[in-house]
Amino acid sequence: MFFIKSSILITAVAFVTLNAKAQKNTLLIDTAFSNENKTNNKKQKWVLAGSITTYAGLTAGLYSSWYRNYEFKKFHFENDNKKWLQVDKAGHAWSGYIQGRINIPLWQHSGIEHKKAVWIGGLTGFAYMNVVEIMDGFSSGWGFSWGDYIANIAGSSLLISQELAWKEQKVLFKFSYYPKQYNGQILQERATQIYGEGFSERLLNDYNGHIYWLSVNPASFLKKSPFPRWLNIALGYGADGMLGEATNVWTNKNGIEFDRRDIKRYRQLYISPDLDLSRIKTNSKLLKKTFFVLNCFKFPAPAIEFSNNKAHFRWLGF
Repeated sequence: MFFIKSSILITAVAFVTLNAKAQKNTLLIDTAFSNENKTNNKKQKWVLAGSITTYAGLTAGLYSSWYRNYEFKKFHFENDNKKWLQVDKAGHAWSGYIQGRINIPLWQHSGIEHKKAVWIGGLTGFAYMNVVEIMDGFSSGWGFSWGDYIANIAGSSLLISQELAWKEQKVLFKFSYYPKQYNGQILQERATQIYGEGFSERLLNDYNGHIYWLSVNPASFLKKSPFPRWLNIALGYGADGMLGEATNVWTNKNGIEFDRRDIKRYRQLYISPDLDLSRIKTNSKLLKKTFFVLNCFKFPAPAIEFSNNKAHFRWLGF
C-alpha cells in the first residue's frame, strides 16, 4: 500500500515545490509549466537531483514502514492476483501513471524537448514501482508479483502512449476515496487492525473505499462536440466487503479466529461525470498549478454503481 502513499505525497509535493510559468500553447500538459527552447543544464541537474532525493527518501520510508519487520531471503515470486479483488493492481497502475505525469512537465521545464521528456519522465514512475517489486521479491512477507509488474506497465503505458500520439491526455487516470463504515465491534476492530484509524490512514490503506477511474474527454475525440471541452465521462472500478487480502477469515491480536465469509466480497463498476480541470481557461499561474495537481483525483459528482447484478444511484460519487 506504500505505493499509493508515495504517489499522493508526490502530487502534494509537486504543488508546493514547482516553480511554473504559464505558456500559451496547445499542449495541455504544458499549461502549468513552461518549456524553454534551449536546454538548461542547471535546471536539469536540479530536476535530476530532486528526483533522486525524493525517491531515495521514499525508498527509505518504504523500508522503514513496510519491510523492516520481515526477513530478507532469496529472490522469489508470489502469485497475488486474487488478492484484494485486484483493486491493488489498479493502485499500482495509477501510481505509475501519476508519478510519470508529475515528472514529464518537470523535465520539459528543464529544457528537454517533449518526446524525450515523455520517455524520461514517463518511465520514472515505472522505474520506481519496479524498485518496490524487487524489494518484494527479497522479502519474506511478499514476493515478486507479475500481476503488479504488468499493472505498472499498464499505468505508464497509458500515460506515455497518449503523450506520444496526441501530446495530451485525452483519458485521465484518477483516484478517489470515500470513507467506508464498519458496523459492529468485531468489524470495527478488524478494520482498525488492517486499515488503521482515522481518515488519513483509512484514505491510504482501506481498499474498500478506493475507486480508480478512467476519465475520458469526449470533446477531444470529436471535431464538433456537443460536450463542453472541460466535461469528462469517468468509468470507475472498486470493490467492497474485503476484510482480508483473499478471504474474510482472520485471527485477531488475542489469537481468536473469526470466520466472516457470510460477508460477500464483490466488485463495483461506476459511471459518473467528471471535470478535466486542465481544460478550464485561466490566466492565473496558481490556478493552473492547482488544477494540474487536482486533476489526479476524481471530481465529486453523482454516479451510478453496478454491483451484485444491480444498479445503484449515488448522489455523490467520489
